[in-house]
Amino acid sequence: MIIETGRFGQLTVGNDETIVIPQGILGFPEYTRFCLIDPADDTLILWLQSLENPQVVFAVLEPKVFRVDYSAKLSALELRELKLDNVNQSAVLSILTIPEDITQMTANLKAPLVVNLKEQIAKQVVLQENEYSVKHLMFKELKTHLMTIRAQERAGAAAEDVVPSAVAIRDIPPSLTVKPLMA
Repeated sequence: MIIETGRFGQLTVGNDETIVIPQGILGFPEYTRFCLIDPADDTLILWLQSLENPQVVFAVLEPKVFRVDYSAKLSALELRELKLDNVNQSAVLSILTIPEDITQMTANLKAPLVVNLKEQIAKQVVLQENEYSVKHLMFKELKTHLMTIRAQERAGAAAEDVVPSAVAIRDIPPSLTVKPLMA
C-alpha cells in the first residue's frame, strides 16, 4: 500500500513492514497500525509511523545503543499478549523526545515498545523497575556510539546513498533485552 506521511512524503509499505499495536501507544490508543521508517540518515533513529494518521509519528531507538545494561522484564500476561513464546524473537524500542536543543534529547526507558518480530505485533509496556526514567538524557551516549560507527565506516567501504523507506519487521535483529519477570 502507498501511505502519505507528514515527515517523509509518500512511501510504499508492504505487509511484511506493518506492525499491529492492538492497544496503541500510550495517549494514542486509536491508532493500532504502524510501520518503522528508516530515514536513510546516520542517526540510528527510526520513526514509528501510524498508517492511520500521517501526522502521528514517533522517533524510536534501540535502548542498548545508549544504555548497554538495559533490559525489559515482562510479566507472563505481557508475554502472552505479545504471543512471545521465545523472548529472543523480540525487539525493544524506546520512544524519544527530540526538542529544539537536541543535546536535551530524552528516551522513555520506563515504557518501551516491545515488538514480536515473528508475529509483527507490539505493545508499549510500563516496566515495574524504578531504575528507569521516562526522560533519560541520552544524547551524549548516542553521539559517542555514532562516532564509533563513523570511524568504522571510514575504515571500510563508503556508505551508499539511500532514501527513506519502510523497514521489514522480520529483518530487524532481536534486541535480546526482553526477560521474563520472575515472581
